[in-house]
Amino acid sequence: MEFWAYPFHNPDISFCSLVLIMANELTVHYNVLRGDKLSTTSIRPKKRMRPGRLAITTLLLIIVLSGVVGALWLTWCLHDLPSAKVPNTTAVRSSITVLAENGEVIAKVGDLPGEVLAPGQLPNAVIAAVLSTEDRRFYSHFGIDPIGIARALIHNLRAGGIEQGGSTITQQLAKILFLSPDRTLKRKVQEMALAFKLERHYSKQEILALYLNRAYFGSGAYGIDIAAHRYFDRPAQKLKISEAVMLAGALKAPSRYNLLADRTAAIGRARIVLSNMVDAGTITQANANTIANELPLLITKVTAPTGGYFADWVVEQVRGMPETWGRNVTVTTTLDIKLQKAAEARIQATLASMGDKNKIGQAAAVIMTPEGAVKAMIGGRSYANSPYNRAVQARRQPGSAFKTFVYLAAMEHGTSPADIVLDEPIKIGDWSPDNYKSIYRGPVTVSTAFANSLNAPAVRLAEKVGLRTISETALRLGIESPLRHDATIVLGSSEVGVMEITGAVATIASGGIRPDIHGIIEIRSNAETVLYHHYIDESPPVIEASAVTQMQDIMSEVIRSGTGKAAALDRPAAGKTGTSQNYRDAWFVGFTGNLVAGVWLGNDDNSPMNTVTGGNHAAWLWREVMVLAHDDLAQVALRAPNQRHLFTYKTTPSPETTDAETFLQQATGG
Repeated sequence: MEFWAYPFHNPDISFCSLVLIMANELTVHYNVLRGDKLSTTSIRPKKRMRPGRLAITTLLLIIVLSGVVGALWLTWCLHDLPSAKVPNTTAVRSSITVLAENGEVIAKVGDLPGEVLAPGQLPNAVIAAVLSTEDRRFYSHFGIDPIGIARALIHNLRAGGIEQGGSTITQQLAKILFLSPDRTLKRKVQEMALAFKLERHYSKQEILALYLNRAYFGSGAYGIDIAAHRYFDRPAQKLKISEAVMLAGALKAPSRYNLLADRTAAIGRARIVLSNMVDAGTITQANANTIANELPLLITKVTAPTGGYFADWVVEQVRGMPETWGRNVTVTTTLDIKLQKAAEARIQATLASMGDKNKIGQAAAVIMTPEGAVKAMIGGRSYANSPYNRAVQARRQPGSAFKTFVYLAAMEHGTSPADIVLDEPIKIGDWSPDNYKSIYRGPVTVSTAFANSLNAPAVRLAEKVGLRTISETALRLGIESPLRHDATIVLGSSEVGVMEITGAVATIASGGIRPDIHGIIEIRSNAETVLYHHYIDESPPVIEASAVTQMQDIMSEVIRSGTGKAAALDRPAAGKTGTSQNYRDAWFVGFTGNLVAGVWLGNDDNSPMNTVTGGNHAAWLWREVMVLAHDDLAQVALRAPNQRHLFTYKTTPSPETTDAETFLQQATGG
């Protein structure tokens, strides 16, 4: 009996045993192919198999084993698949009320004016715009569109990146109704299976109505009618074609392509929708040209709420929690509303006074406790003009701020702040990093090299510990963005987020314990039932105690005598400056014994600023924000390794904030 048929004649054989037998068979075949003698423990007779027969048998064996493993994996993916039965085709729209830590309402989502539209009420203009762009073969596929997937794959290969997706509207509805937003292969398999089920249970018009009544169009607008009221102050049935095109364009990335987030990006995306409609034969090119000319005339008005960026961040998390679906919920957050208002005002005033002069278009900041409770978040200079959250969503080069992880890796591998390192030109392949203003100091201590952000010593330390070790160190502290695999990583060539790097530095501020970054304390339904409560885990330290102390020492030296002197406070503080190439990004990330904060300055189009560095404007703005943040906090020392403690309140007044230009004339930076 041939081996590939063996399992089918032995139905009681276990899967593990089958795998072991198949593995043994593969080994035997390999030995036969080599001409080796067979082991007496083999289950096959001692005879040499002809190469052709051996290849066929091995291939069949691999196919059977792959099929068994694939079937088991697919069964695991689908074992907890939810039912695709929706109670009715009208959406039960829940509301989310977001509260600051003191109970003050900062946002309400879901209570905007609007109706749930029945399938026959969907406006034709919206249907045409959405289907032309999101799912052109909607009425002909069975929930999954193999042709659309192939077309998107070919397009993306030609473009050299992901520009098109292959998900159908039915798949998107399945994700909205039943699945979490996690991007995993299991979720994708479940999404496809649920799409099949939805197509069996509902008509195409019902599926389209379910989708448009639940889809997110940005700025808190869930559902087509709510979005129509939110952006154009009219019901969906009365939308103009230009307005329908604008809403259809927002579906690709609601937080970016809506009129309130980025007017230019929204109009650009709408023009793509018009082009798709022409390709689909929905409108003529002449009509598309006429509509395109109307797009810039669309006007929206909105009053910016306090903590809008923070509220959007929280609402997105709440929407992803199955326990909140279909419920009206109240969310108590970690936000310090007093600090949030003060920090927003300070950053807006700073940009208004010196933004144009220094070519600073945007700013972002995050303030959190060492345990990860976010107290304030600024995602840009104006939420009303652009709800795009640069503190969470944007990724920019951190420059020398990334040296924090380089030096930490070195400390954990035996380097001491008092060790001597050479500050002289160094070349790695074709790359030769230069110091700021091309000034070299020769032999310096590690502490001096870090405090003054010298590039050559950082590269030498990186050579000593290895790039892999540095990447692993950054990952361990919380950097999740992809990192480059070359030496330029040492000087911050890999892009990271403000929230991300602030949380990573908080690991040092906390005494070596990685923070659990969070903005939600508790979620309750209207019946006062607690649906979720956040508890800070007593996590083990991820940094050696000696390395924590050493890093806090050299980061304190940055403010005492190095590039971050403009960040000096009336209390112990530590941090790191960062400036990317050609002054495109300026950073300061640092901490006290109470709080951790990260500040970024730059432009959305990545254009250079006017000699703005982490050591001047960014460090100064960090100081101004931290002065406000410590207004009611007692002066405490930096955290000892593995130390946790509760905040206490101070009795001495905090220093007054200073005028930006006056202070910067006195400050030195790099």
